[in-house]
Amino acid sequence: MARRSMREEIVGAGLAQFHERGFNAAAVKDITDRAGVPKGSFYNHFESKEALALVALERYGVEMRLTDLADESVEPVARIRRHFEFLRDGVINSELTKGCLLGNFGTEIIDHSETIRTGVRDGFTVWTELLSKAIAAGQQAGAIRQELDAGKTARYLLSAWEGTLIQARAFKSADVFDSFFDLTFEAILIA
Repeated sequence: MARRSMREEIVGAGLAQFHERGFNAAAVKDITDRAGVPKGSFYNHFESKEALALVALERYGVEMRLTDLADESVEPVARIRRHFEFLRDGVINSELTKGCLLGNFGTEIIDHSETIRTGVRDGFTVWTELLSKAIAAGQQAGAIRQELDAGKTARYLLSAWEGTLIQARAFKSADVFDSFFDLTFEAILIA
């Protein structure tokens, strides 16, 4: 099996470092050490740590499997639930240490970096649009309450999700996910 390119090694290591340690604590040397590449090679591929952070955010969106929200072969409520279950399981598997990279960057760095603020905003926009379309499809199928505004509901659910992640990490307990799932799928969405 061929080795990934040096750029891909840096992206993978950067995403892992940012997700585990945050933007500020992830030094370029830590990233290149983790990637197993010389520190000088970082700047052959990225003009700055911020530039790498944008690519890491895009990669994170892929790893979140956001496109599963658009999978029309799965009933809309089921695909929304599966999406959040997948994300929850990832957080639990990380022993409640990683949270969401969008939310992490959103609380750590967006007030200090317009570049990253834009990347976080764009990530949330894509996520909101996909979730909104799944909600609208559920409304059309009669499975989700008609009176809900799909866009506002999507934004609300993402805000509730990000808050749930913070609580799960603060309490070091997966029990907080129960409230999110119970309210979302038994009270808010269900027609």
